[in-house]
Amino acid sequence: MDDLINPLQLHDTYMRLALEEARAAAEEGEVPVGAVIVHEGHVIAAAHNQREMLKDPTAHAEMIAMTQAAEALGDWRLEGCALYVTLEPCPMCAGAVVQARIPLVIYGTDDPKAGACQSLYQITADPRLNHRAAVLGGVLAEESRHLLQSFFRHQRSQGKK
Repeated sequence: MDDLINPLQLHDTYMRLALEEARAAAEEGEVPVGAVIVHEGHVIAAAHNQREMLKDPTAHAEMIAMTQAAEALGDWRLEGCALYVTLEPCPMCAGAVVQARIPLVIYGTDDPKAGACQSLYQITADPRLNHRAAVLGGVLAEESRHLLQSFFRHQRSQGKK
């Protein structure tokens, strides 16, 4: 039955879960970025940005999801996993992808200011590093972009940084 499912449909399905996480972040006043990690067809981690709540600059959705996934698998190596995230990972998160040995990153919208998979840097493809990840950007990009733009438009209207 699984072989009848289009891989793009699966990407959409998992990205929609990441978008749900991003919406939860927005409701908490966090930048709306969500992430899920899938292993062997099962979601093993789901997280959203929590920098404001935790007062932690490393509390990006991807970082929290990777910690959850490592706990779920009982290993820091996240081989065989796919990371779905609504915004292209930053240098910190892309570096963590390399360190965790995640083989596949699927993201929603590009980040021209801090994207480290394709837009600004290509950390996940750098041949000088010990691991590389395949990257697919643009999955449900418009929804991801709209969520971010709406959030920042609201923040600016409230006079917040």
